[in-house]
Amino acid sequence: MSAERIINAEVEKVITLKVPEVKEKLFTSRVDINHLLARARKEEKKDNFTNLLFFGFFVALVAISGIILSF
Repeated sequence: MSAERIINAEVEKVITLKVPEVKEKLFTSRVDINHLLARARKEEKKDNFTNLLFFGFFVALVAISGIILSF
């Protein structure tokens, strides 16, 4: 076998992937508003934490810069 055939055979083995089967779910027409509100609160809490973290880093950067420039 030539080197080209060996490489092509190895590539074909690597490329073959199975596509997962998609199972269709039957959705009911009712939605629980409490679940939606809980998810919205959770996302808002996560966003608030991220914003507070960035604000803390910014304040720390300004404070450290002020200390360095004061010397």
